[in-house]
This record gives sequence, C-alpha cells and structure tokens, in this order.
Amino acid sequence: MSLDAVLARLDADLDAATARLFELLRIPSISTDPAFTPDVRRAADWLCADLAGIGFQAAVHDTTGHPMVVGHHDGPGPHLLFYGHYDVQPVDPLSLWDRDPFDPELQETPKGRVIRARGAADDKGQLMTFLEACRAIKAETGTLPCKITVFLEGEEESGSPSLVPYLKAHGDALRADLALICDTGLFAEGVPAIVTQLRGLLGEEMTITGPRIDLHSGMYGGMAINPIRVLTRILGGLHDDQGRVQVPGFYDGVEEISDDLAAQWAGLGFDADGFLGDVGLSVPAGETDRTPLELLWSRPTAEINGIWGGYTGAGFKTVLPSEAHAKVSFRLVAGQDPFKLREAFRAWVTAQLPEDCTIAWKDHGASPASRMDISHPAFAIARASLSQEWPGEAAFIGGGGSIPVAGHFKEILGMDSLLAGFGKDDDAIHSPNEKYDLDSFHRGMRAWARILTGIAES
Repeated sequence: MSLDAVLARLDADLDAATARLFELLRIPSISTDPAFTPDVRRAADWLCADLAGIGFQAAVHDTTGHPMVVGHHDGPGPHLLFYGHYDVQPVDPLSLWDRDPFDPELQETPKGRVIRARGAADDKGQLMTFLEACRAIKAETGTLPCKITVFLEGEEESGSPSLVPYLKAHGDALRADLALICDTGLFAEGVPAIVTQLRGLLGEEMTITGPRIDLHSGMYGGMAINPIRVLTRILGGLHDDQGRVQVPGFYDGVEEISDDLAAQWAGLGFDADGFLGDVGLSVPAGETDRTPLELLWSRPTAEINGIWGGYTGAGFKTVLPSEAHAKVSFRLVAGQDPFKLREAFRAWVTAQLPEDCTIAWKDHGASPASRMDISHPAFAIARASLSQEWPGEAAFIGGGGSIPVAGHFKEILGMDSLLAGFGKDDDAIHSPNEKYDLDSFHRGMRAWARILTGIAES
C-alpha cells in the first residue's frame, strides 16, 4: 500500500472531512438528558451510515439505555478494535457560550484554526480522525490493511450503564488482538502521547448517625456525641504528615515504575510549578518523597470530595446534628484491588466509631487501574507514527484519571488498549465554548493512517 498516496488524499480531503464532522456535531447527542434521547439515536444512525459508506458491515445495537454502533471490516493480519463515544456533555450554562453549541464553526484564533462546538474534542472529532483514516485508505487501496472492528458508545458521558452488560453479551464479536482508544490528548503543545497506564477509581459515601434527632447544643452540648466531630476526626487521620494514606493495606500490590519509564518521565520537562500555579497553588500536597508526575500518574490517592451535616443555611443555628456525611474517592494504580480496598476502608472507619454512633455506606462504583503491555509491537509503531506527525517525539505517559472502558476491555475481553488522542488542555471539554484544533484533527487522521499501515506491515 502506498502510504504517501493515503496521506496526500487526507490532505486534499481535509475540507470534506471537516464538513462530515460538522454534520455529526450538529446532532445534540446529550446522553444524560432524556429529552435528547431521539438525538442520541440520530447520531448513532448517522455513524452507522457513515461506516457503511466506508465499507463496514455496520449496525446499531439497542441496549437498555442508548445504542451501540458496531462495524466490522475484514482484512488480513491482526484484528484491531477501535473505540470512541458519540454522546456529549450537556451545554449548561448556555449563556456562557459565544454561539450555539450545536452550530459548529471554523474559527481563526491566535493559536490557529479551531473547530468550535460541543463534542468537537470529546469525542466526535477524535473518533472521526480514525474513520477518516479508514476512508482514505479504502479509497486509495480498495480495502483496509487489517481486520478492523469499530465500536462506538452512546453513554460514556452518563456513566456507561449499558457498557459492561453489552461487552459480556457480545464479547465474541468485539474481542480483538488490541483495542485502540481515541479519547485522550497531547502531553504538551507539539508533543503527542500514548497513555500506557490509567488509575482506577473507588467511590464511597458514608453517613455517621449519633442522636436520633438534631439536638440543642445548649441543652446537650458537652454530653451528647456530635457526629460531625467524629467524622472530621476520622477523616483528618486519613493521611499522615508525609502524605501517605493510613488505611491498613492501602499500598498492597503497588509497584514502582521501571527505571526506563522514570527516566522518560523525567525527560518530559514537566512544569510542576506552572501546573499548580495555574490553579493558584504552589506546593505539592501528596507523598513528599515522590516526583510530581509520579503523584499524578503512578501513585494512588485518597481524597475527601464532600462533607456536610448540621445547619449550613443563612444565619446561624446552634444545632448538634443527628447525622454527618462525607464522600471519599480513591484513585487506584495497577496491583490494587478496589473491592479489597473498599472492605479495608470501611473496616478502618468503623473501628474508630464511638459506642453511640452507627454508620451507613453507599458505594459509588469501583474500577481497577489499567496498565498496558508496551512490549506489544503496536506501541512502538504508534510512537514512531505519532512522532512523524508532530514536532516533538511521542511519549509514553500515565493518566491521572480513569477511562473505565480500557479496564473493561482487559477484564472482560482479555485485551490491552492503545490510547492515543489529540486533544489539548485548553480544549474546554465539558465546558462552554469547547473546541478542537483543526491541526489536531488533520494530524490525527494522518497518524492513524500511519499506525494502521505500520501494524499491518509488522
């Protein structure tokens, strides 16, 4: 296959590719709001038709929630599964948008031309980079270089309630040698990245109850137990002075990163002062013996996300509350068992309760961390391909957040994921005036063409 011809076609057809993306962006596929359910379906139908136009055997699959779009294309060599999501976040507050969020526009900015619309970067623009690469390859060669399955979800922005049941029911049709996920970003301006590890997530909500009703602090204060005092005492001991989490067994299974990876991260020149300074901070607050990138990518965390109880309205009320509440989340790394950690955390809290207090729990999900086997030849091919399209050499990086689908692919389908995306930190995903750089869209298409060609020829 002539890669040069494919790249030339992608260059020549950029305007047409942008127009197709605009068609998809005009569909308000907001998955979390039932009012937009017909639009989510309309986006699924649009993508199904687009896949069929490229030559995929495509279908829209109903679920108990929003539909999945699946397309299959036969080919030689390895089988690749591409994942993206076509649903988008709500646009509120609408008053902060400079234009209609679903009326995409190509705008000139001091940093170059950008596509402005909800979903431009997360994730419609990203997934279309892959489809456009497939379209160009098919147009130039009449086929695709390897067997490809495209799997597009319509519920990612609303918690993916149908994803795990769908994977379990349709695993045989989706299982491949490797998954490709395009829902991440560049490491820095001009520096592409492949995410090789993602932290997992555990969410816990607790309610500590003391007296059966709220009490007058003048009548009962000093004698009756105060659940807020109990709660804050326990959570105040969640970390020691060096930033280490104090739950017994919390660090069981946590491994050190390799020397090679540590050296690569050190060479990225991460500006920790600037990273914190952008949000008005100056001092890292995690484990004191770790580098900033370790704290963000390879170390587990425990964070108190919300705490409430008693009277918080206007004025003042001298109440001794019956209940105190908190929400706590843990970002987990490879080797940690989220369900074992849940039991350990609950036992640690419960053991510190005084006699007159009880506790009730509510879980908010548990997903393990993901760590990819970068010895797979596709990772070296992808790194070289990305490095050819951007000024800087592509980096293997970690991800501080969670992309649960990568963990589900590993756990349910038994395959690793290669996460390469082309978003930027200033794309304002989930926020008003979301944008996607036209340059990212263009380079992303070319990068996928290189990656698919390289994998097929390896």
